[in-house]
Amino acid sequence: MPLSPPVSRQLRHRRAIRAEAYERADGLWDVEACLTDEKPRDVVLASGVRPNGQPIHELWLRITIDRKLNVVDAEASSDWMPYPGLCQVSNPAYRALIGLNLRQNFRREAARLLGGTVGCTHLTELCAVLPTAAIQAFAGAVWSTGDSTPGANAGSGDGSSNGTGEHSNDKPPFQLGRCHALRFDGEAVQQFYPRWYGHAPRSTERVASSGDGTVRQAAEGGDTSGMNDGSGNEVQSNSQTEGNHA
Repeated sequence: MPLSPPVSRQLRHRRAIRAEAYERADGLWDVEACLTDEKPRDVVLASGVRPNGQPIHELWLRITIDRKLNVVDAEASSDWMPYPGLCQVSNPAYRALIGLNLRQNFRREAARLLGGTVGCTHLTELCAVLPTAAIQAFAGAVWSTGDSTPGANAGSGDGSSNGTGEHSNDKPPFQLGRCHALRFDGEAVQQFYPRWYGHAPRSTERVASSGDGTVRQAAEGGDTSGMNDGSGNEVQSNSQTEGNHA
């Protein structure tokens, strides 16, 4: 359902965030996120006038992960920034992401390692989109959405999927019970996963779903791009004035 028609208004600022995932020839995966800020007019910055059509920010963050979501490499690039020659000094700090796991308090650890004056406010914001972007990429490629738990290889025989999203084991597909649409007593589960309709998760399943919170909306496409994923793994975002353009 689209948004309601807006009142008469004028575009003043556009921020775009996109994420892309790539399977590499060496078996690892790259997840890249890009943030851009643009204004439809000339903008006076402390460093000079930024003409209409040139971004205030164009920031890139790439992590390389293995099939268990461990970060094995990371790099940042600041292609456009309000303080050329200064903003990009913090780019090497993002190598601190190496060694983290996207499903184990990743957002919280990213904020701890890179918050405040250690990193760039907006590059650190990009960390929040990486976990669910990776999970969306893995679903159906690395993980079968018909298998019982994340980590089972798609088509590998690790699970017992019969190809219809059903199971022959005693665990539901990992995406069920992690968002409103895929609640166990909901219409989607009743229609597409009838075996699990009305399922009451065991305590071990509840514990498994209460960790980082990043897999909760994977299969439905409901990525949580907000900074708080419901498990306390929020990335702090400093409120900035337009004059800062930070």
